[in-house]
Amino acid sequence: MRRRHVLQAGAVAALASGMRTGPSAAAEPLRFPAGFVWGTASSAYQVEGRGDSRADCIWDSFARIPGKIRDGSNGDVACDEFHRYREDIALIGRAGLKAYRYSISWPRVMPEGSGRTDSRGLDYYDRLTDALLEAGIEAWVCLYHWDLPQALQERGGWGNRDIADRFAEYAVVMARRLGDRVTRWVMFNEPSVHAIIGHGLGEHAPGIATREAMLAAMHHQNLAQGRALTALRGLGGHHRLGTVLSLQPVKPAEGLPANIPGAEMWDAVWNRAYLDPLFHGRYPDRLLPMLGDLVRPDDLAVIRQRTDFLGVNYYSRMHQKTDPNGLVGSNWGALPRGSETTDIGWAIEPDGLLEMLLDLRDNYGNPVVYVTENGAAFRDVVGPSGRVEDERRIAFLHDHIAACRRALDEKVNLRGYFVWTILDNFEWTYGYTAHFGLVQVDRSTLKRTPKASYEWFAGVAHTNAL
Repeated sequence: MRRRHVLQAGAVAALASGMRTGPSAAAEPLRFPAGFVWGTASSAYQVEGRGDSRADCIWDSFARIPGKIRDGSNGDVACDEFHRYREDIALIGRAGLKAYRYSISWPRVMPEGSGRTDSRGLDYYDRLTDALLEAGIEAWVCLYHWDLPQALQERGGWGNRDIADRFAEYAVVMARRLGDRVTRWVMFNEPSVHAIIGHGLGEHAPGIATREAMLAAMHHQNLAQGRALTALRGLGGHHRLGTVLSLQPVKPAEGLPANIPGAEMWDAVWNRAYLDPLFHGRYPDRLLPMLGDLVRPDDLAVIRQRTDFLGVNYYSRMHQKTDPNGLVGSNWGALPRGSETTDIGWAIEPDGLLEMLLDLRDNYGNPVVYVTENGAAFRDVVGPSGRVEDERRIAFLHDHIAACRRALDEKVNLRGYFVWTILDNFEWTYGYTAHFGLVQVDRSTLKRTPKASYEWFAGVAHTNAL
C-alpha cells in the first residue's frame, strides 16, 4: 500500500495564500510558461443539434421522459453548431484560444454503435476538424461524452461487458478517419459522473438507479478505455492519448468525525475508482467487496495503460456525510458555513483545484495534466450596453486560474487550462436554464453575443498572464 499524501486544511490555506480574490486585487500579473495551452471545451449533444442526421442517443430517450429536464427541452437544436461551427470557431480564435476539446457523437458516425458507419457524420467531423486547423486551433477529440447510441443501450449499454470491444472498434474508426490531422485523443469525459449519476442515482441518462448498474458501468468504462488506448497505440502515428476525469476532493461534511467513513467511501467511488486502476493497476480496497466477479483475471492489466496526459475537470469539492441508506453508505452533506455558491448551488472553492492537482503530483507520479474543464453557472445580467456583465464569472475564473499558477509553483506538471465553456448550451438536466458560457446564445435566434467574461478571458489567453 502506498502512503497517500493528505493535505490538511491549514496546508491548503498556506499553499493557496498566493491567490487573490478577483482580478482587481492583483498587483502584478501572474505569468504562465511559454507554450501553456489556453482552450475551451464542449460536447456533441450539448451544442451540435441533430444536423442532417443523427441516430438517437440515450440522452434523446431520457429527455423524452416528462420531468427529467428542468425546462422540458432537449438537444435536437442545442446551439446548432452542426451548421454554425465556423462562426463558433471564429469566436474561439478571436479569444486567442489555441485548443478546442470537442466530442464525437458516437450515434452520428455509427448509428447502431458498431459495424456500419454513416458517411454524413464522418464528413461533418472532417469539416469541423479542418476548419479548426485552418484557424490555427488544435483539435482535441473526445470519443465519449455520455451520448451512448440508444441501439447499444438496448443491448445492455455499459452494463454489458461486450461494450468494451464496441468502444475500441469505434475509437479505431475515428482514429483512422481523423488521425492524419488530430494528435490529441481523449477516451472518456467524466466516467464517474456517467456511472454514478446516470447508473447509480438515475438522475442522468440512461436513468438507472442501482448500485450494481453503477459498478458495472464503472468497470466496463475502465475496461473500454484500456482496450481503446491499446488499439489506438497499435495504429502507430503520433497520437497523444489520454482521458478526462472529474476529480473533486472529498471532505467529511461539517468536519465531523462521524462523516469521515462516508467521505472516504465517496472518494473511493468518485475519484480513486478511475485513478487507481489506470495508474496503479488496482481498485481501492473499499470497493473490492462490491465488485464481485465483475473484474476478471486480466482486466486490470488491460486497464492500466500508459497515457500521455490526464485531463482534470474541476468545479468544487464534495462534502459528504455518512448515510447507511446512501448509494455506497454516504450522501451529500452541508457545505461549509459561509460558502459562496454559483447560481446552481455549487460551492466556489478554488483552493480545491490546487488540492486535487497536488494529490496527482504526490500520489500518481505527477503526470502531465491539463485542466480540461472549469467554469461556473451564473445568471445573465445585461448591462446598459446590451452585453452580459458577468463579473462573478470573471472572479470565479480568475481565482481558479490563480490556483493553476500556484500549482505550477508547486511543481505540478500542468500544461494548460480549458474553460467550460464557449457557448451557453444544453446543460443536461438543467436544460437551457444554467448558463456556463462565455458567449450568450439567444434561444429564439441562436445569435451569439460575447459576454464580459469572453473579453476578459481573451485577455488572459492573448497575454499568457493573469
